[in-house]
Amino acid sequence: MNKSCALIDHSPLTVDDMSIKQTWIQFIHDLQNVTCAALEQADGKAVFKEESWQRPGGGGGKTRVISDGNIFEKGGVNTSSVFGEVTEAMRIQLNIDGAKWFASGLSLVIHPINPFVPTVHCNYRMFELYNEKDEVIDCWFGGGTDLTPYYLFEEDVRHFHQTYKNVCDAFDPAFYTKFKSECDNYFVNWHRNAERRGLGGIFFDYQRPDEICDVNFWVNFCKTCGAAFSNAYLPIVEKRNKISFTNEQKNWQEIRRGRYVEFNLIHDRGTLFGLKTDGRTESILMSLPPTVRFKYNYQPVEGSEEDKLLQACLQPRDWV
Repeated sequence: MNKSCALIDHSPLTVDDMSIKQTWIQFIHDLQNVTCAALEQADGKAVFKEESWQRPGGGGGKTRVISDGNIFEKGGVNTSSVFGEVTEAMRIQLNIDGAKWFASGLSLVIHPINPFVPTVHCNYRMFELYNEKDEVIDCWFGGGTDLTPYYLFEEDVRHFHQTYKNVCDAFDPAFYTKFKSECDNYFVNWHRNAERRGLGGIFFDYQRPDEICDVNFWVNFCKTCGAAFSNAYLPIVEKRNKISFTNEQKNWQEIRRGRYVEFNLIHDRGTLFGLKTDGRTESILMSLPPTVRFKYNYQPVEGSEEDKLLQACLQPRDWV
């Protein structure tokens, strides 16, 4: 795992000889390669299948999907760099105003077979908006990584959060508290009495470069967060993937996966942006799990391990 992370150059990025767009696109492709290699090594059986695609309105991407492995039931690590004209629908529904736009990012979702191994999500992206003269009139960065367990192992959640706190602290001591809070309050099924999708991590959006935190700062922050993924997640996979489980525990995993689906289709801004800008539907909905269970008004037995997980999702906690 450490060797995989080391494949990403951790030296500061500068825009000097490349535009910020070229620099960013190279970063997400490097991160895609390194992350896929680390996940394949952890699984030991399944390999990613790649499909390149082009968006009719401009740009395209690379979708990589893994399935039916020793550990990973379904997952994807996707990159895309797309652009186009700002449409009236985008102005109204996405609340942006300009002539043209560019968006580029990496999106990752991994759904394990074993219900004792958490699902994980990761996304890092940049967006630029232009006027009629092709001048940049707005630019922002967003992303984060979050954990969705099905059973509560507090030491795993602490490890995950500590990994990203260490990353945040290296850039700004205020980041972890701020971005953890944003994560806790973003991945929420508000239609289910503010039930959290998982147990958090970090999330940030609309981070605009300024005199203090310029473009290079935000690219480097995203780069370091991306490099931390393997060390944050794979030790948990290794620790839990060989635990035996019952059909009932698998059913509980599928019930919780239903909550994952609900969030992604109802609330997730990335999903909505992709669909509203004519993105590739198969790549956008790659995030959905392979099997899901919806049981009417299901409530776990009070005090059970399933109930402990549910209670943890109802109110954010400090993990580090």
